Order: sequence, then structure tokens, then C-alpha cells
Amino acid sequence: MNSSIKGIATATLALLLNYSANPAFALPQKINHPITVAKSQPLKDTLIVPGERVGPITRKTTKQDLVKLFGASHLVDKTISGAEGIGSFAATQVNLNQGRSLLVVWSDNTRTKFLDVRNLGSAWKTREGIGVGTSFSELRKKLGNFKLYGLGWDYGGTILLDSSKLSRYQGKIIFRVDAAPNASEKFLNDYQAVSGDGTFSSSNTHWKPLGIRLAEIIVVLNPSEQ
Repeated sequence: MNSSIKGIATATLALLLNYSANPAFALPQKINHPITVAKSQPLKDTLIVPGERVGPITRKTTKQDLVKLFGASHLVDKTISGAEGIGSFAATQVNLNQGRSLLVVWSDNTRTKFLDVRNLGSAWKTREGIGVGTSFSELRKKLGNFKLYGLGWDYGGTILLDSSKLSRYQGKIIFRVDAAPNASEKFLNDYQAVSGDGTFSSSNTHWKPLGIRLAEIIVVLNPSEQ
């Protein structure tokens, strides 16, 4: 494993949430209850600022703050496994509607200090307009030509931000892409051509038929302490 992937692994401690052998991204839960936040106002701030905040959630937010922001009925505490089942981490699922759900991962069991925020719904966007579901072509417009890891393994589809126009976000946010459902069957040769733990250019023509879209965002909070 080279230095780039080690840096990614260190920044997040556990990039995946106990995925199956055939990687799939955990989608935010959708419920029909209205959003409950402070002063009963709807959540309007869905901006991601890498390394700093996800909407009203900042690096200083605690579990009790989440209760005040969203209401206890929208929170579910859980324990998640690290990549390849190594390690376990305290987490809190925040169930909101309209693509606003997310998962908070804590650095310890007291749930007072953040590690990262992940499983972000499609409503969450960076200032550049990047969010879950952003197409590969749109990513290339915003990031320029970049490199990413091949598909089909634990860190598959991870974009190497240090090779992009958004290199300032390196270590603060992780973008992971994935192919469309059944793409590996419909376009087997193309899929295999960009799979594995090597790095590939975003200009590689084999990406085109696979329906690549941004499938996972992980926002690292307190990045200087990783």
C-alpha cells in the first residue's frame, strides 16, 4: 500500500461501514416524519465545508448538541465496524428526510468528539456543488483531470484529491465513486480495465460506459488531530 492510500486510511480510520464482499454503499434511511431542529425551523443549511462543518454540525458538536439540533427521535446510536472488519467505532445515525440524513462517527465512546461524517444524503453539497449523485463528467469539470483508485476493493473509486484542482481538500474530505448497477455485467471488459488497487486517470475511456457517479462522501472533522 503506497503513501497516498495510507494517508487516506489514517484520516478516516475506517473508510467503509462493514460492506459486503460485493461493495455497496449504505444509503441514508428515509422516514416520513418532519425534520425537528432548534426552534422547530426546517434545516436549510446543507453546505459541506471540508474539515470544518456539515451544515450546523461542527468539529465541536457533541451528541447532546445533535439532540438540540435535530431532536432525540431522529437519532440512533450504533457501533460500526472498520474497513475489513478491523476495529469498531461509536456512531450516531441522524435520520432526516429530503436527502438530509447522515451518519456521525465519533473518535471515542463518550460521543463528545467527532471523527467524521458520512453516508450523506444527496441534499448535502460542497461550495462547488459536489454531492452524492454527481456524475463523473461533472466531477471532471470541477476537479479537472484527476487520478482515482480502481473499482472492486475496499478503497475502490477513491479520488486522489492531491491530483485535482481541489487539492486543498486533501485529508479533509473523501470522494468515492462507483459504477451503475449491473455495469460490471453489461460492460465487463471496461469494468475490469479500471478495477483493482492501482490508480487510473479520470480520462481513461473505460470509465465512460460504466455510469460512474459520486457514491460516498466522508467529511473529516478535526483533521489536524488525525
